[in-house]
Amino acid sequence: MTAPQSPFDRLRRILADIPPGAPPIDFSIGAPKHAPPEFIARVIAETADQFRPYPPIAGNASFQRAAHDWLDRRYRLGGWFREAGALLPLSGSREGLVLSVVTARDWLGKSNPAVLYANPYYQAYVSAAHVIGAEGVPVRTPDGPSPLPDFDAIPAETLDRAIAYYFGSPSNPLGSVASRADWHALFDRAERHDFFVFADECYSEIYREASGPPVGALEVARERPEVLKRLIMLNSLSKRSNLAGMRVGIVAGDTEVIGAMKDLRNQIAPQVPLPLQEAAAAAYDDETHVAENRRLYDEKFAAAEEILGPLFGPVTPAGGFCLWLKVDDDLAVTETLWREAGVKVIPGSLLAAGKGADNPGVGRIRIALVAPYAECREGLARMAAVLAPKMAETQAALG
Repeated sequence: MTAPQSPFDRLRRILADIPPGAPPIDFSIGAPKHAPPEFIARVIAETADQFRPYPPIAGNASFQRAAHDWLDRRYRLGGWFREAGALLPLSGSREGLVLSVVTARDWLGKSNPAVLYANPYYQAYVSAAHVIGAEGVPVRTPDGPSPLPDFDAIPAETLDRAIAYYFGSPSNPLGSVASRADWHALFDRAERHDFFVFADECYSEIYREASGPPVGALEVARERPEVLKRLIMLNSLSKRSNLAGMRVGIVAGDTEVIGAMKDLRNQIAPQVPLPLQEAAAAAYDDETHVAENRRLYDEKFAAAEEILGPLFGPVTPAGGFCLWLKVDDDLAVTETLWREAGVKVIPGSLLAAGKGADNPGVGRIRIALVAPYAECREGLARMAAVLAPKMAETQAALG
């Protein structure tokens, strides 16, 4: 069994022999480029002497207090989770996505385990299943406002072998957001077949300001506390606070389950350095920079509606910072945009499993609006200039 290939490595090979038609603009990678909070560097400098000791695996008091405070505020938990659950710091949430599936395998003890993940998917889900030698089962995500898949399309035998379902809200790349009813339906399914829900909420703070924050898994778990034992929620400062390089996230869930993960992390995973925990605590305590971050993304989505809306119709997702555009041929359009406009996007078929019509990414391209406003606007305008005449030709040919 070989490790899954990175879609970005595959994209590099596809475009390797094609020179860009203009100075490159890269929309392919969702690496946040907005400025991080100005106080982060100051906090790290003021606590630099704390790089000396080994950090506690469970996080220091400052981190634990700030992370719990944030969960309370964000998900309106009223102190419930402080008593009912536990959390750990992570060296970025991607680490937690892998450690969660190891924990679930050991906790449930199912033979021939299956790991379910939304399709299209985030690559770490597939790789996590690979790490434990489990069968990875892509579950097609519908095009629509809800990211909840059709579980009835999955054989009952597979669902019974499942140890976890990776569920992103807002999802990547679609940007769809789970409703309260979606979360309840997912927990119903997880209880019926005895698997964990891995709630990947790394984009939870990148939503359209006019719509308000998405419902989170912990909010629903507070309404039905029995499901906390099968919930592992992950979040990160990478998108919320533009601190992808700091590599700090959290994992939260049932006290005993998180305790098992803590024991695992204590043996194999790196602790988060104490100055970074202090900086993370400061970031969790501040919402001003988070609101400004959303404002900047909303501004860029408004530009996308203005420039691409006439070609594609409404393009703004409920959450996240990506466009997920429908095109005739995602690979051909990707090559054309690079060759004629110097704009790099990623074909949807590289972000999903399956061949031909069974691949839900076929005929889609993802555009990550992470660059500054002027660069995004320039890239979108170049795309429109290339695609508009080609789309007009197609329409004319169809009569």
